[in-house]
Amino acid sequence: MARAMFEYTKTILHKVSFDAVLFCKEVKKAIQRLLPHEIEELKIWIVSLTRQNPELNQCLIYLN
Repeated sequence: MARAMFEYTKTILHKVSFDAVLFCKEVKKAIQRLLPHEIEELKIWIVSLTRQNPELNQCLIYLN
């Protein structure tokens, strides 16, 4: 079940990546609902996404 939540979170984040403010809100929600090891995995995924969309860099502060 938890793995499904991780995949769902990635899907949502990818869909809202056009808007940095909305993306940051979803990152905050993800941190509250995911397990610690999933948050680390999500951080790696978001870093790779921000290479394609540099405007999303501001959301990395929530992952530190």
